[in-house]
Amino acid sequence: MLVPEIVAAGGGLVFAFDHSTIAGKIVLTLLAVVSIFSWSIMITKLRVIRFARRQNARFMAAFHKDRQPLRLFEKNARFPGAPVFNVYRAGCEEMTFHLLGSAEVDETFRARLEIADKISPAQMGAVNAAMERAVGETALSLESQMILLATAVSGSPFLGLLGTVWGVMDAFTGVAEAGSPNLVAMAPGVSGALITTVVALCVAIPAMFGYNFLVTSIRGIIVEMDNFAAELASEFEHKYVDHGSRDSAFRR
Repeated sequence: MLVPEIVAAGGGLVFAFDHSTIAGKIVLTLLAVVSIFSWSIMITKLRVIRFARRQNARFMAAFHKDRQPLRLFEKNARFPGAPVFNVYRAGCEEMTFHLLGSAEVDETFRARLEIADKISPAQMGAVNAAMERAVGETALSLESQMILLATAVSGSPFLGLLGTVWGVMDAFTGVAEAGSPNLVAMAPGVSGALITTVVALCVAIPAMFGYNFLVTSIRGIIVEMDNFAAELASEFEHKYVDHGSRDSAFRR
């Protein structure tokens, strides 16, 4: 009978794998590779995002301790892995270049900064552009490899369906050639065909939840970078931008 054979084989999945065709086992191997890649991406990205959040919090705490926006840049502070710090550094480098003619920090930096002339609104536009580029580059870095996870979510069910359809086709072909159209003859082939869909769903479902969580987290970090860029631009506007020419034009 079929039931004792299934029990002896160790369960439905093992029984189905044993009766899977060569094509089905190839599909299962591909799904195993996809699963390994998707889990490695999810774990890696989760660690990166958690570290980025911690570093962002450290940087924001240090930044808000001093109302001088260039102080951390002057101290050559480092916050590796903090996306917000990338925006800060890009903005400070561009700002000091327009203020002092160079982005280098030395022992005369503070003295030169105190006597430097304010920059024009057009130059401030270049500073904003530098911060926007930093936001875009950091966002691309955070989103790297997410396309592979999205492919695992959308492609795994189709790959499993391909294995199932192929296996069912082979099962019916075998029944037709044997000339014995009964359930006992068909069940092993159909079971072996269905395992690819089961495995595909086991790959796609965790990848889907992981993808949605990671995308939402990355979007949150991007919004945080945009907000900080606006905050830093406002600080720069108050301290280092000369709006005199614009105000006089309004008075005219």
